[in-house]
Amino acid sequence: MPSKATTELVQAGTKDQLRFITCGSVDDGKSTLIGRLLHDSKMIYEDQLTALARDSAKHGTTGNDIDFALVVDGLEAEREQGITIDVAYRFFTTLRRSFMVADTPGHEQYTRNMATGASNAQLAIILIDARKGVLVQTKRHSFICSLLGIRHVVLAVNKIDLVNCKKDVFDRIVGDYVAFAAGLGFTSIVPIPISARYGDNVINRSGNTQWYQGPCLLDYLESIDIQSDTASQTFRFPVQWVNRPNLDFRGYAGSVASGSISAGDEIVVAASGRTTRVKRIVTQNGDLTRAEAGDAVTIVVEDEIDISRGDLLARPTERPEVADQFAAHLIWMDKEPLVAGRKYILRIGTQTFAAGTITAIKYRIDVNTREHLAARTLSLNEIGFCNVATALPAAFDPYEVNRKTGSFIVVDRYTNRTVGAGMIAFPLRRATNIAWQPLSVGKRERAALKDQKPCIIWFTGLSGAGKSTIANVVDQKLFAMSRHTMLLDGDNVRHGLNRDLGFTEADRVENIRRVGEVAKLMADSGLIVICSFISPYRAERDMVRSLVAKEEFIEVFVDTPIEECARRDPKGLYSKAKSGKLKNFTGIDAPYEMPISPEIHLRTMGQTPEQLAEAVLDVLMARAIVGDR
Repeated sequence: MPSKATTELVQAGTKDQLRFITCGSVDDGKSTLIGRLLHDSKMIYEDQLTALARDSAKHGTTGNDIDFALVVDGLEAEREQGITIDVAYRFFTTLRRSFMVADTPGHEQYTRNMATGASNAQLAIILIDARKGVLVQTKRHSFICSLLGIRHVVLAVNKIDLVNCKKDVFDRIVGDYVAFAAGLGFTSIVPIPISARYGDNVINRSGNTQWYQGPCLLDYLESIDIQSDTASQTFRFPVQWVNRPNLDFRGYAGSVASGSISAGDEIVVAASGRTTRVKRIVTQNGDLTRAEAGDAVTIVVEDEIDISRGDLLARPTERPEVADQFAAHLIWMDKEPLVAGRKYILRIGTQTFAAGTITAIKYRIDVNTREHLAARTLSLNEIGFCNVATALPAAFDPYEVNRKTGSFIVVDRYTNRTVGAGMIAFPLRRATNIAWQPLSVGKRERAALKDQKPCIIWFTGLSGAGKSTIANVVDQKLFAMSRHTMLLDGDNVRHGLNRDLGFTEADRVENIRRVGEVAKLMADSGLIVICSFISPYRAERDMVRSLVAKEEFIEVFVDTPIEECARRDPKGLYSKAKSGKLKNFTGIDAPYEMPISPEIHLRTMGQTPEQLAEAVLDVLMARAIVGDR
């Protein structure tokens, strides 16, 4: 005989489900409210209640009473500190509806966890401590809920018992919040005075707030009309996997993100524009004639066209946007700031772009005033509006049109950490608008005319390491050999091309981006391009490397101890930096990331520039970039 829990889960599967999130500032009572809902909905069993009573005595903050916050605060660190750190998901059901609730942390440093919980929610319960009113984190969470497409809000003014259930306190808080939220686009804001600890207006109306005539919380959650609109949206099917168990079967597996599709319907591969028809819709339990939003299926098509993981299937008359640049809101989630121009991994649904770039930060948003502020970087938990570029065309919808196909994450290329979450606003340029213009004379022909192989020789190292001196000697020797070169020096380009840039991290990234593009153009003309730049960040050096063929980039690490660089101090920069007169100086108050495996490693101590330049020339000849001297 099935257990009570199993029976309830089976019954819940046939009910309409509401997905909601609880959020707000620290200690507003989010976990306690969910614990109260679960307890009063009879979703906490006897053995759990026994354990809860024991944990309340050890970790609780409610005296001899049961501390309902411990129902969802599962981590030991959470219980010891009395805070929520991770997102806690709980499922419960009533006679009228089933629920999935995400309890999210209130601390600012865990804003990314809150955004994760909100990304799949239909409604937000925003808690406010009646003693404290609307706080900065209340505004931040409300703004994120708005960005992430939540349109229904319950404003739970909690701990109403601690202000003697005063109506004027409740009315003031509601007025403050409604005024703040006026421009956030919420469809409904329903304020409810509650006491999560004692259950006032949670499951039943409370006699302590007789002046309140609205619904209790559970009644409202059970009755609010939030029908999922994914079924009525246009058809979108992100391909997760190419299913080919044998030579006679090829299908494309994934979940229908929105809309529906039937066998025989025409579909298009969004990025390529190739069309075909659905031959079969295959599931583990047999074929379907129709698949709808949420169904996990394998689609078999009639024609042999190129479809792979990451492709987005749609109807030909309802194609998504296809572009390699778009504008988006971005929530930054990493302690290392976002720097425009740096390359990141971008993931849009099942599409992965290994060389995505935040090309510009248009503005940062003040969550208190929603004012647009000028910004060159985004720090942890800041929200900005940015321009984004992908190396290949991406298929997507604006986020307000389709949350499934309009969101993306940003991943650090070196640590594989998720560092940002984005919501696409609109395309900046369709990828089909601009194409490469074919040229009759190319790199190979231009290099052959010069009897050399084009390449970029990239000297990197600390200020004073000897980069410019060695690079200059290499340039002289190649010139004496009648080779065609161009020397780009860090100081020289700042007199013209990069005169508008300073020495912040963002400016350093843009400095190298511009130089890299110029060096590529010069290499395309058949030149040997010698570049001498501190280029302190590994990511930017790798970016330049990625612009040309593998054999066309030679990284030269000019390795001189910082003590020796400071002793030489040819420009007097180290002494200024150490005295605080020069900020963001590499090696003093700004980092230098040493190359991991450079093609040439020059250890300069005890070596003359002439000897070091000869070592570089030896490598060039060994690689047949230049012939014998």
